[in-house]
Amino acid sequence: MEVKKRLYLGLLTFSLFLMAAVIWLAWYLVFNQTMLLNQVLLVLLAAAAIFLIVVFAVGILAMVVMIVRCRTSPWQESVAGVVNEWLFPVALLVGKMLRVDRNTILQSFISVNNYLVRSKQVVLPGYEVLILAPHCLQNSDCPHKITIDVENCKQCGKCKIGDLKKLAAQNKCKLKVVTGGTLARKAIKEQHPGAVIAIACERDLSLGIQDISAIPVLGILNRRPHGPCMNTDVDMNRVQTALNFFSQGG
Repeated sequence: MEVKKRLYLGLLTFSLFLMAAVIWLAWYLVFNQTMLLNQVLLVLLAAAAIFLIVVFAVGILAMVVMIVRCRTSPWQESVAGVVNEWLFPVALLVGKMLRVDRNTILQSFISVNNYLVRSKQVVLPGYEVLILAPHCLQNSDCPHKITIDVENCKQCGKCKIGDLKKLAAQNKCKLKVVTGGTLARKAIKEQHPGAVIAIACERDLSLGIQDISAIPVLGILNRRPHGPCMNTDVDMNRVQTALNFFSQGG
């Protein structure tokens, strides 16, 4: 068996034993509440739970304040980041239990993220801004390999890649066309942008925003008139607005 497989299976097994231990501890404490040690442990667990609830509540309040005031501060960004990291998957789970459409939740998350980014009043030169576009924006009949080099685009007008290329040149910013999250992260690592304008579907955008939380990311949802991952479209006015924000700070 390969080492990587053994590592993953080992971690799964350890997680299973850890979950079993937590369940056993909870059961033991509930049925042995008269012991002093158990009472102390219950108090500590309750205190830890209250602390987390307070942190999450402050983080949610900080996000609301940043959105309303359109201003931010380092401590607000930090506590909001903790909330997003810890409660985002919980929110998806609760939404599933309540039968809320997953894409609707992701759209809401992206919208909140965009508001939080705009509250930072970021001002950057064009060369520090990276536009990340999905490969599915390219016309499916196009023979040119633009993921290798976007300059291979001939700007024929059959898709929005040519428009993005022109817009990037006008604003002196960088443009990369990627086929997925792995190449998107690679592009960010290579380009070292100060900010990112990401175009993608709900799932890819939300995952990307979570992955690169240290960099301001404005997310723009693509349009899918022909279904997912094929001949998609994007509102160029929204891309221009995002570029204006990073170049002018609002």
